[in-house]
Amino acid sequence: MSERGTTKFQINLRRHLRERGVDPDLIHLICEIAKSSNYVINAIRTGDLGVAGTSNLYGEKQLALDVLADRIVTKRLKHSGVVGNVFSEEADDIICMSENCDGLYSVAFDPLDGSSIVDVNLAVGTIVSIFKGCNLLQPGRKQVAAMYILYGPRTTLMYSTGEGVHEFGMNQLMEYTLINENIQIKPKATLYSPGGLRNLFTPAIEEYVRQLELDGCKLRYSGGFVPDINQVLIKGTGIFLYPHLQGQPNGKLRLSFELNPMAFLVEQAGGAASDGHGPILDRIPETKDERAPIFIGCREDVAMAEEIIGRYSE
Repeated sequence: MSERGTTKFQINLRRHLRERGVDPDLIHLICEIAKSSNYVINAIRTGDLGVAGTSNLYGEKQLALDVLADRIVTKRLKHSGVVGNVFSEEADDIICMSENCDGLYSVAFDPLDGSSIVDVNLAVGTIVSIFKGCNLLQPGRKQVAAMYILYGPRTTLMYSTGEGVHEFGMNQLMEYTLINENIQIKPKATLYSPGGLRNLFTPAIEEYVRQLELDGCKLRYSGGFVPDINQVLIKGTGIFLYPHLQGQPNGKLRLSFELNPMAFLVEQAGGAASDGHGPILDRIPETKDERAPIFIGCREDVAMAEEIIGRYSE
């Protein structure tokens, strides 16, 4: 309870940001993204789960729901008036919302990560990375904020502006109120979530997964990046990996839309995120669609991945 008798469950997102001295324009931007989730939720509940008849720049068939979620979030970003450039995983090109980015923010986002599992009613999410200025091809360490919204049995929002990681839940009025502050991840994992076909694992990854299992880690994999990272943060333990594979040296997940924001959040919670050789947040993306392997979660287990991969010189 606060001195005025307000419980943490009555602290809304805007107030939480304001009390931490966050720039008013960044507060406005984060709240606009949060507002977009109201419409994305409705699209998930009522929208068309079929194929939209289009492909994104990766050659992947777009679902009607992907396209709709992309339009919803893009519209809120434009409506905010504080955004210069936008990367969307569903768009072919950078969207320029202002010719002059001075004092503005730029955003990279995946509007509906995991949309391929919506039809079987598994949790999905929106992932967002925010930089100051025009340039989105910067190391993830230069992010000023990162967040995701998880659409599951409950709708929750996780954000960081570089001062810890905080969880909010959507209430009956479709407003976000505080659930947990300053979430922390333990040094050692008790569960692991492995992406990619195991028969394509390299010898180093085979040894790594075997060691996780010998250490007592239980396999808990949903097939969605957002729910699996949320699991690590909320449980306070775990390791997610989508490694380099035989014939797929860069893994699957995209640096700008997925890895940078999640790495920022996990590091803020005391965890670590690596491509197997060094911190994800130190990588400088060369292209919009750059991919990288990922080992993210408990610090000791991320360090173990780097050590094993280093021995195999992969």
